[in-house]
Amino acid sequence: MPDTASRHLAEGPRVAIRHFTQQDGAEFTARARESKDLHHPWLFPPTGADAYTAYAARLIEDRTKAGFLVCERDGGGIAGFININNIVEGGFLCGALGYGAFAHAAGRGLMREGLDLVVGHAFGPMQLHRLEINVQPGNAASIALARACGFRMEGFSPAMIYVDGAWRDHQRWAITAETRTSG
Repeated sequence: MPDTASRHLAEGPRVAIRHFTQQDGAEFTARARESKDLHHPWLFPPTGADAYTAYAARLIEDRTKAGFLVCERDGGGIAGFININNIVEGGFLCGALGYGAFAHAAGRGLMREGLDLVVGHAFGPMQLHRLEINVQPGNAASIALARACGFRMEGFSPAMIYVDGAWRDHQRWAITAETRTSG
């Protein structure tokens, strides 16, 4: 296994976060294929080499995106992923989060620890002020994760995002740097 400790952006007791690389493709796509039932109908991470290459390139090269892998510190590999999309600088300093656990890591609290690390990194080195999560109302696990990490529900948007062949309703959750430090 390659030495990734030097690439970690932040570490917790059980997980660390780091940016995507093209070299992660084989493990990422294998985990995504193993997790299809867990992810459907909420999200569709790449399951093939070409799709991963394009996906990772967007996260690596596009300044309006930042991708993070949640990696188990005990050598268990990639537990999940968290992306900050639609990063807006200037007076807004905001980004929209998307995330997914892989099946072997689901329900173990690893994504909560990883999301806390990403939020800290976003409000620290990235100097963002606000993070948003848009989640379908039926996605109980995603809502529980947002709530557990201090996000508050701000509203409901009908037919907000096109997912799995249809425009889906979403709840809007958010956290700011101030509410994270005060709560």
